[in-house]
Amino acid sequence: MAAPRSFLWTRRIFLTLLTGFVLLPVYVMVSSSLKPLADVSGSFQWLPSRVTFRPYLDIWRTVPLADYFLNSLAVAGAATVCSVAVAVFAAYAISRYDFRGRRVFAVTVLSTQMFPGILFLLPLFLIYVNIGNATGIALFGSREGLILTYLTFSLPFSIWMLTGYFDSIPRELDEAAKVDGCGPVGALFRVIVPAALPGIVAVAVYAFMTAWGEVLFASVMTNDTTRTLAVGLQGYATQNDVYWNQVMAASLVVSVPVVAGFLLLQRYLVAGLTAGAVK
Repeated sequence: MAAPRSFLWTRRIFLTLLTGFVLLPVYVMVSSSLKPLADVSGSFQWLPSRVTFRPYLDIWRTVPLADYFLNSLAVAGAATVCSVAVAVFAAYAISRYDFRGRRVFAVTVLSTQMFPGILFLLPLFLIYVNIGNATGIALFGSREGLILTYLTFSLPFSIWMLTGYFDSIPRELDEAAKVDGCGPVGALFRVIVPAALPGIVAVAVYAFMTAWGEVLFASVMTNDTTRTLAVGLQGYATQNDVYWNQVMAASLVVSVPVVAGFLLLQRYLVAGLTAGAVK
């Protein structure tokens, strides 16, 4: 039965309004990044009085954006790799083996998501400082310390998500791999990991995006040499002025890796987020 005409028009109007609501901030960012600073600092104008690409050149000189970009890429990439590697083994163990404390471990991992991240800020700060004083290992203000910090956020969710995904994969695949001569590790990497690739990609995208855009811990746990993009964008605001056109240009530039990665991995991401929900 065909849908009523009123329903079709209502859907079109709703989708049009929703699209406009989503694209309006993007248009403001793009148009503001192409305006001179005087146009952005004054009253809002929908169209720039003069289109200029100078903000896209100035963003690299006003602040060391390239250094911040490399720091964010190194921290987010390392946190993603470590999170996925540990989560694959932990989720496989929870899904396939019945060991003592299995349920307690799974509940503990999931319960860590109930606490706001700001509760861990002061304890991690004290732990890193004390470790540095006792051993000389400088975790505070280093990339390594920030990577460990981000693992406390991404790893529990990654384990929980991959556990549900591994549960949806038939155990007969493990048994068939063992019949062919594979051990537990061989069955994991030769059979389970290829079958769970969409879920692993979804976990990797989540871990990367979490580390890429995090502000609170990066503003406390870094210094001038290890500062990330999320914190470095604050450098465009000085005591005398705020370079809004450069802020918008830099925001668009730093969002390119995340947007490009999401578009390239969208097929795996959607499959990974939905397939593990139903056994």
